[in-house]
Amino acid sequence: MKRTMALAGVSAIALTTAAAAQDVSGTLTLYTSQPNADAQETVAAFEDRHPDVEVEWFRDGTTKVMAKLRAEFQAGQPQPDVLLIADMVTMEGLKGEGRLMAYPEADTSAYSAGIMDDEGYYFSTKLITTGIVYNTSAEMVPSSYQDLLKPEAEGQIAMPSPLTSGAATIHMATLTSNPDLGWDYYQGLADQNANPQGGNGGTYQAVAGGEKLYGFVVDFLPIRNKAEGAPVEFVFPEEGVSAVTEPAAILSTAQNPGAAKAFIDFLISREGQEMAAGQGYLPAHPDVMPPEGFPARDGISLMAFDPAEALANDQENKERFMDLFGG
Repeated sequence: MKRTMALAGVSAIALTTAAAAQDVSGTLTLYTSQPNADAQETVAAFEDRHPDVEVEWFRDGTTKVMAKLRAEFQAGQPQPDVLLIADMVTMEGLKGEGRLMAYPEADTSAYSAGIMDDEGYYFSTKLITTGIVYNTSAEMVPSSYQDLLKPEAEGQIAMPSPLTSGAATIHMATLTSNPDLGWDYYQGLADQNANPQGGNGGTYQAVAGGEKLYGFVVDFLPIRNKAEGAPVEFVFPEEGVSAVTEPAAILSTAQNPGAAKAFIDFLISREGQEMAAGQGYLPAHPDVMPPEGFPARDGISLMAFDPAEALANDQENKERFMDLFGG
């Protein structure tokens, strides 16, 4: 476990929320897959607003966080009050197992339909979208997913593997469930000699370095690096983008549900969303201004995504992917 010091200079602003009536004190245990600096800032800001709460936290990648939590489930001793990880599909699985506590009183009225769980079991905290990155030396400038099936893109496509990357798994499930794209689109990518490997970092490096001209990648990598002079552009395709939403949820075994609800309230409050934007992410709240380099929130179209369907079809989807591209 790690314990962090509150960041100096962060103003204390009381949150008027449904959790205000709860006992917001004691120890709150958080498991998260946030990058370390983001986790530190998030915890410190929450503690600053709730000085009677001490947050103990553990962070690692979602896969390792879940492996630790699964071991605790097996031992009958789950530790976290709150889980803050990468994707809704994992949360949907935990919901189906009865591992999450519903918090339907949370104020999600400002959010778009489909961003939050309808029953209040998990709450999206940001939008990490996947679209198209291209090297500025490319002659063909894509605006649509279909553009990557043009002859100019043959042999020039990099993409992360859904066998490795959670964001790539969500992207595959989103596109293949779209009636205008479907598995025919992934067949087209295979015909273009796309070779999915590794995660988003490797895909970004292949395009930025000129090894490939096009790729699918999470938004913040090219947007941040373009600002530092990298020869890349990021495209939000006209069909829309898929998104990993970094959802948070309260465990059904939470020892401090009052503080856990307050933590959820903070994350989805306008204040918490402005913090996410300040960290360089597209906020899930539609009225919070995105970071520099992103288009206005109302100019970004999210493709339809059903996490329950994605969970049910996950193994079949990955097997079809391996049939097309190999394992």
